[in-house]
Amino acid sequence: MSGMRPPVIHRVSALELAVEAWAWPFAQARRADIDAHFEHLRRENPALWNGRVLLGRNPVFTGDRFSSSYFETDFASFLAWRDWGFPDPAVFNGFGMGALRCADGAFALGEMGQHTANAGRIYFPSGTPDLNDISGDALDIPGSVARELEEETGLVPADYRSDADWHCISTGTAVAMIRILHVDMPGEALRGRIEGNIASQRSPELSAIHLVRGTQDFNSAMPRFVTAFLEKQFA
Repeated sequence: MSGMRPPVIHRVSALELAVEAWAWPFAQARRADIDAHFEHLRRENPALWNGRVLLGRNPVFTGDRFSSSYFETDFASFLAWRDWGFPDPAVFNGFGMGALRCADGAFALGEMGQHTANAGRIYFPSGTPDLNDISGDALDIPGSVARELEEETGLVPADYRSDADWHCISTGTAVAMIRILHVDMPGEALRGRIEGNIASQRSPELSAIHLVRGTQDFNSAMPRFVTAFLEKQFA
């Protein structure tokens, strides 16, 4: 894929993510192709919905701060950009992730369900930011992480302690803003609790929980930015 670079990890304590009105030239120029591509995807997966999402541009890391501007576009344009190998390198997918760390040191990752746009992939609970994640004129990544975590796992902020810092894993086309969330129970207990929650959901985003205790637990369904983050934690 063009645009993908080896992951670079920046540890920061502040996120400044302004949401601004901007018309994405790629989405305008390729509109007909994008719509056709989305219709093709929907025939394969009728659950896909063309909602509004937020993508980033102008990422800057200075000291302990990550700043960027975000703009609104439709999910169809995002998927086409992703599936066609990221033809516009000036744009990136910048999203938050809650890295659940259990009392015994295990990390808990979720496997995406078959009806999702990332079926079978294994990573921490997350989602491409959307309009629910805007607070004032800024993107609220801590709020996005808490919301996605509750939707996917049933865990609420009282169930974990959040680290102050963010580990920003930058690959050129993506910036994953990962915050470690400490859960005061061992891995097997947390997995049992979350999988019980998944079983009670009518259309769960996750199909299973995977515990990672070391690099021996990695597999090819985990994106490189996730394993790069975990490698650093286990080092």
